[in-house]
Amino acid sequence: MAKYNLTGKREKVAAYRSLVSPQLMDELKEKILNIILIQQRYKDKNYSAKQLAEDLGTNTRYISAVVNVRFHMNYTSFVNKFRIEEAMALLVDKRYQDLNMEDISDMVGFSNRQSFYASFYRITGVTPRDYRMNHMTQHPSEEVRLKKPLKK
Repeated sequence: MAKYNLTGKREKVAAYRSLVSPQLMDELKEKILNIILIQQRYKDKNYSAKQLAEDLGTNTRYISAVVNVRFHMNYTSFVNKFRIEEAMALLVDKRYQDLNMEDISDMVGFSNRQSFYASFYRITGVTPRDYRMNHMTQHPSEEVRLKKPLKK
């Protein structure tokens, strides 16, 4: 039941990967994680590998090499992984239950709903709507539990 046009991974040989020393890779890996994850730049839909390279004072080939070797994915997949993880949290958070998928998609940094749905499905195997519905049916509402009087 393939809902989205997903293609399999093809392994490419990139000669420049061997030009980046392991020490530099480790250093860049930490800096990339700091900017993308800690500073939450993944939420910025316009934050590209080129911008990341400029912020780190390096080039996009080095960024690509580090992300490929250290995280085993390309830059877009790397960023989308954090976006989807946040979307998963928002989809099941009672405070955001009234938001539609486009709002959630926008909050986590996707530029359109289609790329959000495709990435979400690729990573989780279900659509965002199905994920929300499955989670809501599996977990009783917090409100019901809070309304019960506490035993004294």
